[in-house]
Order: sequence, then structure tokens, then C-alpha cells
Amino acid sequence: MTFQPRMRTPRDLGRRPAKARQKMRTEKRRAGESYQFEEQHVPTSEEVVERTLNSLRRLGTQKFAVAPFYDHFDRWLLSLRTVVSEFQSSPAVHVDEQFQKECSQVLSDIERALKDRRLKEASREEQIRSLSQKLSETRSLLTQAERDYTAKVKEISGRREHAAKPIAASLGRLREELDRIVRMRTGFLRGISKKAKAEKAAEATQRLDSKKRELSNIERSFAAQEEKLRDEYKRQKKQILEQIAGHQKELTSLEADSEIDDAANIRGLACDALVNTINELLRRIETAPEDASPST
Repeated sequence: MTFQPRMRTPRDLGRRPAKARQKMRTEKRRAGESYQFEEQHVPTSEEVVERTLNSLRRLGTQKFAVAPFYDHFDRWLLSLRTVVSEFQSSPAVHVDEQFQKECSQVLSDIERALKDRRLKEASREEQIRSLSQKLSETRSLLTQAERDYTAKVKEISGRREHAAKPIAASLGRLREELDRIVRMRTGFLRGISKKAKAEKAAEATQRLDSKKRELSNIERSFAAQEEKLRDEYKRQKKQILEQIAGHQKELTSLEADSEIDDAANIRGLACDALVNTINELLRRIETAPEDASPST
């Protein structure tokens, strides 16, 4: 009788040796223990202090590059409160009442200071808007003044031409009449004597001179109007240009100030104060055993 080897079933093929299964369970257990150990790692007091001080220094030197800077104040203040809160709640650090009071005071002071800076920046923005509007309006006034002056000069010129035109025509006729009289020949056969000619010439000359004076008076009158108008325009233009220069100077100064994060200094001082508060807490903790005297 021959021995027939038993064929492996598909289920047998899927089974792993016992040693392999044991090895896999061991590796999983070790990996879980390692992960659990890392997850349960608690930072030491030195690590907490160093991390907090680094965060405070970073926040103290942070600059906001884009105006308006007050848009960043709430986010920055929240980050600062978070850093302090994490330090106080850390089980590796034991804070005392003095530390809590000092931190609370620093946070209260910086919050109030940033609120004041917010109002200051908002006020400056409103001033910039108002000045920009005034500058635009003043420039419009200058343009309108130039248009009004040009229109009035044209109006005066038209009235002068209208007033002088008939007189100029009369002057032409009087000159022709005087020329005709001058060319007249005197004598018995001519029907006019020298005396009569002289009288006619004198009369025509008188009328001509009268018209010349009248025309001259008209020219002087309108020239005086033009000069008065020009002086008024120059005075008005000078005043408007001075206003434009003043608005522009003030606006340039405000815009330059708005590009500076002038709250960076107080934020830095607040962070420095918190760093000092932490250092003072550490000093108190270190000296506490030395100051305590044993009871007798």
C-alpha cells in the first residue's frame, strides 16, 4: 500500500506559519507602544519657556507691511494672548499670582494702546480722504477760474468792439471830409473863399478830434476793465494755488505717516515686558527654596 501525500487546500495556502504571525503581532505592539510614547511626551519647563520666549520675540519684532496696519491688530493680539495662555496652562510651568497680575496688566495696556492707535489711524485715513476731496475741489476751482477769466475777457473785447465800431466809422467819414476840404480850391469862381475853407477845415478837425477823444476814452475804459479783471484773476489764482500747495503738502505728510507702522514700537515693548515677567517668574522659582527657612 503506497502513501499518498495530502493535497493542500486553498485555505491552507492562505495560512501563515505561527512564527510569522507572532512576529507581526510583536512589530505592531512595538509600533503602537512607540506611537503612544511619542504622543504622551510632555514638554519640559525649559522647552516651554524657550518656545514662549521665542514666540514673544517673534511677535515683538513683527512688522506689518501693508496699510491700514490696524487691520492686523486683532490677529496680532490674539496670537499674543494665545502664547501667554499656553504658557500659563502648561503643566510643566507653575505660575504664581504675581505673574498672572503682571501679564494681565501688560495685555490690558497693549490692548488699550492698540485701540488708541486704531482710532488714530482711522482718523488719519479720514483726513486723507477729506484732503484729497478738498484738493480735487480746489483744482476744479482753478480750472473754473481760468474759464471764467477767459470768458469775461472775451466779453469785454466784444463790448469794446461794439462800442468802438460806430465811432471808428465816424472817424473814417470825418477824415474823408477833412481831406476833401483840404483839397478844395478857393476863389471867386470856386464858390468858396479861403476863410470859409479854413472855417470848414477847423470845424471838421474839431469834430475829428472829438471823435478821437471819445474813442480814446472808450479804449481806456475797457482797458481799465481788463486790467481790473486781470488783477482779480491773478489774485484769485494765487490764492487757489496757495490752497492747492497747502493741501498737497499736508496730504503728502499724512500719506507718508500712513506708510509707517508706528504701533510696532509699543507692540515690541509689550512683548519685552512679557519676557521680563517670565524671567522674573523663573528667578522667583529658583530663589524660593533659598528664601524658605526651616522651622525650629
